[in-house]
Amino acid sequence: MHYSINNTKLNVLELGNGPLTLVFLHYFGGSALEWQLVMSQLDDQHRCVAIDLRGHGDSESPASGYSVSTMANDVLALLRLLDVRHFSLIGHSMGGKVALALASEQPAGLQSLILLSPSPPVPEPISDTDRATMLETHGQQEAAEQTVAKITARPLSKEVKNQIIADNLRTSNEAWKAWLTLGSREDISGKMRTINQPVAILVGTADQAIKPEVQSEMTLPYLKTATIDTIDKAGHLLPWETPDDVVAFIRRHASA
Repeated sequence: MHYSINNTKLNVLELGNGPLTLVFLHYFGGSALEWQLVMSQLDDQHRCVAIDLRGHGDSESPASGYSVSTMANDVLALLRLLDVRHFSLIGHSMGGKVALALASEQPAGLQSLILLSPSPPVPEPISDTDRATMLETHGQQEAAEQTVAKITARPLSKEVKNQIIADNLRTSNEAWKAWLTLGSREDISGKMRTINQPVAILVGTADQAIKPEVQSEMTLPYLKTATIDTIDKAGHLLPWETPDDVVAFIRRHASA
């Protein structure tokens, strides 16, 4: 389903019903589809809303407007349109930073944050070499395949691998460039002191995209209510690699 938000059509996947809405935000180069295995186990108790952020998945790709705050504003406007009143934000990687930016604005009804390998509130530690390579090779099948191999650690089915690659390749050039050159470098750490809701962070011990120490060194120091847990021998794409573990984590930390 598409909704017009801030002059941009955003694609939304929605399942289930319940007093607490779970709002899912995906990783850079991903889409709302990464949450399908998780949502299908939670929709019996919760309303589940997964959003394709602008320039990703089946959402439109405007020429500009890819700052972390703009994406957070998109999400907030969509929640108001959907009449979401009590919700937990579940953000993965880039979506984690967007969730933190949104939470810092103290939106009414926010109960908790659940972050999977989030991009930290300070500039994400991407090397200049890796940044340049990703900018140069976006849209290339071989590069997308190499990315899957690099950022996952658990076995994946052929169908899942193909979907991850497809999401990578269909991410717009505007969104891809904006995150690597601007969004990932944004420093929103000064806003984190306003977050009073519980923050639960989950990381894979074999994550090579945003290594576990990034969370302890660059995320936890700015969040007074945060805790961190790990999944052994899992990589960066936890909703694809270990959906059952993610579901169990969400059940523990989502609050009505």
